[in-house]
Amino acid sequence: MFALNFYSPLFIDQLRKGRKTATIRLGDKRRKYERGQLVWVTVGHRHGPRQRLFTAIIDEVTYKRVGDLTQREIERDNPEFRLVEDTMQFLTHIYSREITEDDEVTVVHFSEVIEFPPLD
Repeated sequence: MFALNFYSPLFIDQLRKGRKTATIRLGDKRRKYERGQLVWVTVGHRHGPRQRLFTAIIDEVTYKRVGDLTQREIERDNPEFRLVEDTMQFLTHIYSREITEDDEVTVVHFSEVIEFPPLD
């Protein structure tokens, strides 16, 4: 089972309420995440304990320049953002290096899988 891990616990509420339904990752992640794949959505630091929030299915994976991100992709990644510049600033903080419009990213759209108990 693969995981979509988020380092900041600030995302827990957005993820649980379905407000965050995409993630923008630096570089080409198309081999790691594929449409239809089931993943655990987790929160925690690298090389540390992580909390599983829910199982999700990958709906779509796209690879593009930061400057080509749509407002919809930006808002699904972070409902507080509207502009490419907001995302660039956030990614610069996360990756500890300057991110420009020419950097390439992968946008992973996902949906929670609701697991019901089996019927008798």
